[in-house]
Amino acid sequence: MMAAQFTVNIQIKSLDELAKINDKSLIQSQAYVDGRWVSASSGKTFDVTDPGTMQKIGSVADMGADDVRRAIDAASRAFESWKNTTAKERSLILRRWFDLIISNKDDLARLMTLEGGKPLAEASGEVVYGASFIEWFGEEAKRAYGDVVPSPLSSTRMVVMKQPVGVVGIITPYNFPNAMITRKVSAALAAGCTVVVRPAHETPYSALALCELAERAGVPRGVFNVVPCSAENTPDVGKELTTNEAIRKVSFTGSTAVGKMLTAQAAGTMKRVSMELGGNAPFIVFADADLDVAAEQLVACKFRNSGQTCVCANRIYVHESVYDDFVSRFAVLVEKRLRIGHGVSEGVNFGPLITERGLQKIEDQLKRAVNAGARVFLGGKRPDISAAGYFFEPTILVDVTDEVPMSCEETFGPLCPIFKFSSEEEVIRRANSVPVGLAGYFFSRDIGRVFRMAEALEVGMVGVNTGIISTEVAPFGGVKESGFGREGSRYGIDEYMNIKYINISL
Repeated sequence: MMAAQFTVNIQIKSLDELAKINDKSLIQSQAYVDGRWVSASSGKTFDVTDPGTMQKIGSVADMGADDVRRAIDAASRAFESWKNTTAKERSLILRRWFDLIISNKDDLARLMTLEGGKPLAEASGEVVYGASFIEWFGEEAKRAYGDVVPSPLSSTRMVVMKQPVGVVGIITPYNFPNAMITRKVSAALAAGCTVVVRPAHETPYSALALCELAERAGVPRGVFNVVPCSAENTPDVGKELTTNEAIRKVSFTGSTAVGKMLTAQAAGTMKRVSMELGGNAPFIVFADADLDVAAEQLVACKFRNSGQTCVCANRIYVHESVYDDFVSRFAVLVEKRLRIGHGVSEGVNFGPLITERGLQKIEDQLKRAVNAGARVFLGGKRPDISAAGYFFEPTILVDVTDEVPMSCEETFGPLCPIFKFSSEEEVIRRANSVPVGLAGYFFSRDIGRVFRMAEALEVGMVGVNTGIISTEVAPFGGVKESGFGREGSRYGIDEYMNIKYINISL
């Protein structure tokens, strides 16, 4: 086992860091409903904690099902006028929203770091990434084309048009508190829909800051509503969004188990549903790969957001002939590049896990892997850090077999198990052996293998010689139990539109 020094020791006071946000109006603690900041009808709030210090940074309105119904009513009223705005009008509003987000990037990033633990540079990158969807769908609003269908009869004309589905219920996770909202909301608004958003209870401040900027951009009252709630209220709020008859579509990003439950609830009123669910991404390194490139890309792919992304490399398969060489190169990079600490600290690029539950899951998975015969090559423990927080070292496991539980379980954290394989056919079988299929990656310089592997992997997205695949211009989504529907790209706006066929007799 290699010894490693990852830690940057520095004490942080979360409220002092919060005070450094220049525009204090971005720090909102109430829900945003019908263009107004409102408290929960119960008067209750819930606390939000900095995962890097475990210090409270504030309290936010704890909305219940009755509050959500009022938000849905507001969105329903707003839909009657918003759906009739022109694509050009919606595009201009979205463009102003994009500009405001970019001009407030630093404040938004600091707010995200304090509620979600993401290092500042990475948080800033998410703000830009999230804004890119607003820019993209602002333009796509003007390209939501229909069709003229050649009629089989000379006496008729046939037209196909697209129309907004209606009010959309949106449920987002904690790991991308800005981009998961903008990616969904911008497509919905561009299509002419109105939305009610339930952000994760761990990270509500980013969502509420987006409301403040949307209002400044001219988004009308009731078009964009955000209803934060505690973990205790989450089931009731989610059920209201999935069963209320006024909601015509539900878009969710989160675990497969919760996605199945929400889909079943939405089926009662036959809502349209988009589900971006869990993954278990294979990352495959063939013998002919550029090992330095593969190692660089694995650091980025595996340890971004401390391993808390649904498209993170989860199962690393390396050809047996280059296994030892690759592991050594990869471990040197991890030790050299990654520094653990609070996200606002200079030099830190590896923050905490967002929840205690996530930290406990990682420790449990590591224990079971070692019991199954895996060996810790690097990391493997909570770091010796001067501040409290949900920190865990980036960890490399070797001598890993398919008996290790994480071969079939998603690892939402910084555990990196490296498996050996001997043939292309074998690694395809093992990569496809799990019930989910969100993303997959492989590294090879054989052009024939590139096409064979890209077609054979049972996933919705494939990275070839790269570990970074997310962009607003490409469709994001999975297959199998990783869900259905696509976000981003020219396909994303269609998730929020109905197709209507019109037959005109002359």
